[in-house]
Amino acid sequence: MIATIKILWNSLRMAILELRVNKLRTFLSLLGITIGIFCIIAVLTATNSLEKNVRSEVESLGSDVIYIQKWPWDGGPDFPWWKFVNRPLPKFQELEPIKEKVHSAGLSAFAFSSGGKRVEYKDDYMEGTELFAVSGDYEKIQAMKFVSGRFFAGKENENGSNVAILGANIWEGLFGTSEKALGKTVSISGRPCRVIGTLKKKGASLVDGINYDNSVVVPYFYGRTIVDERRFADPFLIIKAAPGATLLQLKDELRGVMRSVHRLRPKEEDDFSLNEITAVSGDLNKMFGMVNLGGGFIAFFALVVGGFGIANIMFVTVKERTNIIGLKKAIGARKKVILMEFLLESIILCLMGGLLGLFFVYIITVIVNSLDFFEFTLTLNNVILGLSISSIVGVIAGFIPAYLASKLDPVVAIRSN
Repeated sequence: MIATIKILWNSLRMAILELRVNKLRTFLSLLGITIGIFCIIAVLTATNSLEKNVRSEVESLGSDVIYIQKWPWDGGPDFPWWKFVNRPLPKFQELEPIKEKVHSAGLSAFAFSSGGKRVEYKDDYMEGTELFAVSGDYEKIQAMKFVSGRFFAGKENENGSNVAILGANIWEGLFGTSEKALGKTVSISGRPCRVIGTLKKKGASLVDGINYDNSVVVPYFYGRTIVDERRFADPFLIIKAAPGATLLQLKDELRGVMRSVHRLRPKEEDDFSLNEITAVSGDLNKMFGMVNLGGGFIAFFALVVGGFGIANIMFVTVKERTNIIGLKKAIGARKKVILMEFLLESIILCLMGGLLGLFFVYIITVIVNSLDFFEFTLTLNNVILGLSISSIVGVIAGFIPAYLASKLDPVVAIRSN
């Protein structure tokens, strides 16, 4: 055991010495494997981070929630828009029969959004903001993250008080800090609103959802005095399943009640859409399956190129050291010692290249995260995977050259130039 450790240690020292002596060759070898590991880990990190962020945003919409809307979510190139364009818009009054008759519904709310609004405070203003009007239970279904302040109280929401919650882009642009915004009165399309809350910055969204950063949230009854949701908005009902109720049960009950409210005959098609996150999740599985497959092919070929580069360099190294190998074998060096020496050199090269590749991926994560686009994360699993692949490539790329070196005849090897 001790003898084996000594052999490994001496082989390791020899490998490091050779790498230090042949700097240009070492650099070229590292370049190939660095690019290969960088490609595979960068692709994996990008796809994993993208999937994590998209799934997180989708799940934030609610895995136990049904959205009653005019348009379905399952679009595509063959989307039959003409079937839905004449559907009626959801109405606030439809909340009441849902609350009374849908026993699997826990919480329900009505909301609408309307873009292109102007928000003013004294001489400052912001154009192109989103007005988002919601009824009382909305915050319990879709939790909003506050920097300061609060959501609408019951009376304020029911009576339609002129209060507002500002998204991060708006309070930053008009006031600089969230504390300065609280209690101030802003004007939304010429209508005054007292600020009672400010939301945390969410950042760019990869999902077509509500952009809270650029929104002013107001109570529904006040919002309808600013915008007629029947003409200039996109209204929807949002229903959360009661504890113990399944989404399928909720969906079935909602369909029955909505058909009754809309007075549809048994043979008539639904004139509303019951949208749920699970349908989107299924599409995400297919999409990211394709993305991961494509990324895997790119990374595989990049790694093959790096592996061939290491193998070529190792063949050259064996050729240059043929006479030294002959001398070592002549004085008693065993085949496994020669084999181990070249294998270790190849593995060290690949591990160094792998570390450099991981370092460059880390630099990319820092740059992407500083842009505040979405969270780009280099996970421990990817780090371990990168180093493991580096070692495996080192063994595969270095085995044939090392094996040929260990099989050399000492007499023939010493005579070679």
